[in-house]
Amino acid sequence: MEESVRLQYLEAMGIDVWVPRHPPVVAKQAFDDSENVGWASQSEAHRVVFPDNEAAPTQEQPTTGETAVNRQHAEPAPPTAASDSSHKFESDAFAPLPHHPKPHTDDLAWKDLQHQVSICRACSLCETRTQTVFGVGNKHADWLLIGEAPGRDEDLQGEPFVGRAGQLLNEMIRAIGLRREQVYIANMLKCRPPNNRDPQADEVAACHGFLKRQIELIQPKLILAVGRIAAQNLLHTQQPLSRLRGMRHELEGIPLTVVHHPAYLLRSLPEKAKAWEDLQFALSVYQSLEQ
Repeated sequence: MEESVRLQYLEAMGIDVWVPRHPPVVAKQAFDDSENVGWASQSEAHRVVFPDNEAAPTQEQPTTGETAVNRQHAEPAPPTAASDSSHKFESDAFAPLPHHPKPHTDDLAWKDLQHQVSICRACSLCETRTQTVFGVGNKHADWLLIGEAPGRDEDLQGEPFVGRAGQLLNEMIRAIGLRREQVYIANMLKCRPPNNRDPQADEVAACHGFLKRQIELIQPKLILAVGRIAAQNLLHTQQPLSRLRGMRHELEGIPLTVVHHPAYLLRSLPEKAKAWEDLQFALSVYQSLEQ
């Protein structure tokens, strides 16, 4: 899709383009795909801009509540004037991260797992769901993104991270040199909690085996926990996101880092700078694994 057409589409959808405030911390790398994706200019005029009428959804929230964090990182980027709608970025071509295909995964194992998820009645969420939300993306991905649970749009479409929050997540992924099709995206819960409430302990436990099996099949090099609730449940901790950010954790023996949930960023625009720091930290962890 031409860059100008893509920007017009996102603007028409009410989705703000994710543009990094700082240049990447790693050098550009060769990529065996002929398709290049854009990268934001480093100049002040090309910083992220959200419209000044952006507000939290008035009906159902795309995800459960994310709490703001108070931790201050090293000198965040200066705030952008939200009313200046002329600050759109002009992208330069850059080479995305290399993708390293893994051995062919057993398709029958994937089909069986997806079938087991679709007929699961291990908790009460099966009574209120429209459909299960299994996961989507590259089954040989180096990056596995895990959120908390499907929202209303996900429940209707059967795919994780769609709608406005999903569009922003796509831009965040793109900002570190990847496309949605190159990563795998899943949730801890495969069914939507009513009214997008927080997942309950028995619901997380009921779905744990499905998520663990997905991790075994994908064998990712890095796991990115998307949002406070996902991070706390995956790491079995009640520590706030402010204490989990900027650290390398492990899940099933795989490095794990955390990042703010895109739905939270849509409601708390000043936190975008911290989310960009989280993405850069995740990228640095991934690069260290490649060396």
